[in-house]
Amino acid sequence: QVQLVESGGGLVQAGGSLRLSCVASGRSFIPYAMGWFRQAPGKEREFVAAISRSGGITYYADSEKGRFTISRDNAKYTVYLQMNSPNPDDTDVYYCGKDDAEIPRGTAYYYGSWGQGTQVTVSS
Repeated sequence: QVQLVESGGGLVQAGGSLRLSCVASGRSFIPYAMGWFRQAPGKEREFVAAISRSGGITYYADSEKGRFTISRDNAKYTVYLQMNSPNPDDTDVYYCGKDDAEIPRGTAYYYGSWGQGTQVTVSS
């Protein structure tokens, strides 16, 4: 099973930018779509963005479309989430996950591996 480690979270001012990274433990990352989700205490994990195995297809939640960008570098076993113009409502723990298919999907049920999460706090 692939291990995923997120980094890049922290405190950012509204309107700023932040880039999250998720590094996978090995090549088993490459054949699968990857996604970013967010979760607040006591709430379900919520879809943010996903990307296909090749990076050619991306899929976003409506609230993040146009502000966040997901990308991946298969040579580095890494997937990124560029967060531009975040607002305080984006404050959450962000998780990266490995899908069990090649194409990106927006439901946490399909993701078999997760990282430990990275906290993002957006100040007003």
